[in-house]
Amino acid sequence: MLDQAARLRELAMGNSTISSPSGTKIITVTSGKGGVGKSNFVVNLAITLQKLGKKVLIFDADLGMGNDDVIMGIFPKYNIFNIINNNMSISEVMVEGPCGVKLLPGGSGINKIEDLTSEERETFLSRLNSLEDFDYILIDTGAGINRSVLAFISSSDELYVVTTPEPTSLTDAYSLVKAVSHFQIKNKAKIIVNKALDYGEAKITFMKFQGAVNKFLNMKVEYLGPILEDRRLTQSVRNQKPLVIGYPNSDSAKDILNIAKDIMGEKNSESGKGVQNLFKKIFNIFS
Repeated sequence: MLDQAARLRELAMGNSTISSPSGTKIITVTSGKGGVGKSNFVVNLAITLQKLGKKVLIFDADLGMGNDDVIMGIFPKYNIFNIINNNMSISEVMVEGPCGVKLLPGGSGINKIEDLTSEERETFLSRLNSLEDFDYILIDTGAGINRSVLAFISSSDELYVVTTPEPTSLTDAYSLVKAVSHFQIKNKAKIIVNKALDYGEAKITFMKFQGAVNKFLNMKVEYLGPILEDRRLTQSVRNQKPLVIGYPNSDSAKDILNIAKDIMGEKNSESGKGVQNLFKKIFNIFS
């Protein structure tokens, strides 16, 4: 873990010579614990951005419990390592979801990164060009703190952390941010407070979280927005029809729309690092 941490620090501090002119914005979305609604947020945010005219790809990078496909109601047959092992193209592995959102399943294949030869890595990277025309790539990681999650955080343009007002969720989210700060991976994170009873509770939750971070960590956290508790979200999961499609006028769907508009406003002033840059960094970390 210490070796991995050193590499994470090097990349986060900009010691890598990798650069890309791409305008693709790569965002890692994670959480301190499971059950906070992270994947539902990723899927519904992606669809909302797509409906607003952006091209969006979800990279499901949860090693063991990826379920973005289930939420979207689609059934991928392959994951990213079929690109290498079976000589498949990116387009053959990607699947299309609601409103044209694309999904790239990572699955257990992410664990095989360490076993790739230099030639296999170059083959994989050469096939990523088709992904450079996306406006946003949302990386949905597993919950908790491990080297895969930290690697994706280090390699992406921005970090979003999803929490809820529950004390256990806040404690675990704080532990995640603390690890990111300790290893000097990122100096900023954006917080989404999900499953709030009302907007007042969401704001108070963030202020408490921000207060603890400001007091004890060398890290800046910003409030990306609240998403209210909504029983229709449970129904959406059961129907395998995302909330913003099944219940577009719900308060939660409107909350996600507000978050998407804020993200789009930021995109206009910043360019992303690009997809090849993302995977080159990940290869460097795991090699």
